[in-house]
Amino acid sequence: MSTLRPIDLALFAFVAVLFIGTGFAQSWNVTLTILNMGLISAIMALGVNMQWGYAGLFNVGIMGFVALGGLGAVLVSMPPVGEAWAQGGIRLLAGLVLGAATVTAAILAWARLTRFRGLAVAGILLIGFFVFRSVFDGGVQAVEAVNPAVTGYLGGLGLPVVLSWPVGGLLAAGAAWVIGKTALGLRSDYLAIATLGIAEIVIAILKNEDWLARGVKNVIGLPRPVPYEIDLQNSEAFVARMTAWGFDPVTASSITVKLGYTALFLLVLAILLWLAQAALASPWGRMMRAIRDNETAAEAMGKDVTRRHLQIFVLGSAVCGLAGAMMTTLDGQLTPGTYQPLRYTFLVWVMVIVGGSGNNWGAVLGGFLVWWLWVQVEPIGAMLMEAITSGMADGSWLKAHLLEAAAHMRLLTMGIILLLVLRFSPRGLIPER
Repeated sequence: MSTLRPIDLALFAFVAVLFIGTGFAQSWNVTLTILNMGLISAIMALGVNMQWGYAGLFNVGIMGFVALGGLGAVLVSMPPVGEAWAQGGIRLLAGLVLGAATVTAAILAWARLTRFRGLAVAGILLIGFFVFRSVFDGGVQAVEAVNPAVTGYLGGLGLPVVLSWPVGGLLAAGAAWVIGKTALGLRSDYLAIATLGIAEIVIAILKNEDWLARGVKNVIGLPRPVPYEIDLQNSEAFVARMTAWGFDPVTASSITVKLGYTALFLLVLAILLWLAQAALASPWGRMMRAIRDNETAAEAMGKDVTRRHLQIFVLGSAVCGLAGAMMTTLDGQLTPGTYQPLRYTFLVWVMVIVGGSGNNWGAVLGGFLVWWLWVQVEPIGAMLMEAITSGMADGSWLKAHLLEAAAHMRLLTMGIILLLVLRFSPRGLIPER
């Protein structure tokens, strides 16, 4: 298992200084908010690094797997909607079973028939489609008609939200297995297009199938794994303790909740990082890197390249799904409209490239650093532009243009950082060894 060099420790110390400086310059609430999303971003970057850094798989459908993780949080933690289940839940499930049975029958017919195989499969799919829709559509209409302003969906299982994190990972892993069985035989550029298209399909389903997770009406009020601020503020013991320590109870309650999230997310990241490092240092990890570097030579040595690619694709997607469930838990709501594949996929890829592709510590560093920059660059840019234009006359076209340009500082900064890293440290800040 690789150890960190002094320069690597210095880079982590530099990122820590950025977060601590934010706490002193702005507030500790802001710092912890950025830190919690930085922890989730580091987990996403770790998942993508498994796929690209270990095996060279170019996956640009990251947001699809993250969205599935968020769906897992809803399906596990939200309470079931009893009236929706009574009105159309059974019929809806029966429709899904019929759809799955139709696909299974078509696959079996294709595998076992020798004559008129195409015609038989087409007939099974056509008949099964109409039977599926006749049952499924009625169930959907009945479920979505139940108090659509508040519910209009089936709800979940009402279990603790922490249990939804591995379930979100399993949902993403299942989708990755289906995608991998069909797309991993494609060339790398075709695989990228396929994963992007499938991510768009996943997000489109979440936006349009209200019975599943309310679509664009969003699911709000997800349970928390940590206390609510108002409960802490109503606790006489908490208020007395904070007052005795000289803290404002309202501010202290918010910081306490955020620290609870930080502890949970840090624990998950530490476990994943330990497992990833152990896997990378094992014979399996050396085999994956050998396949990445030369597939032809690995095949000549008897390695099943497609199977190993499927394996790492599923593992990396599961980690992204886990991060998606954690992000939805942190937000307290599922908002499918915010999953923008090109924007956030680009950001996660910048984290991996800047941190160091193929190095787990590098991916974690990139997650923290790039997310801090993504959040802080715009306000810093606005302050910089105001300082630059302070001597210009009001109403000047140049002053107005520079002040408006501050809104674009994020993408400009990401591009500049990416170019600088690729020019002066093309293997990332903490390169693979």
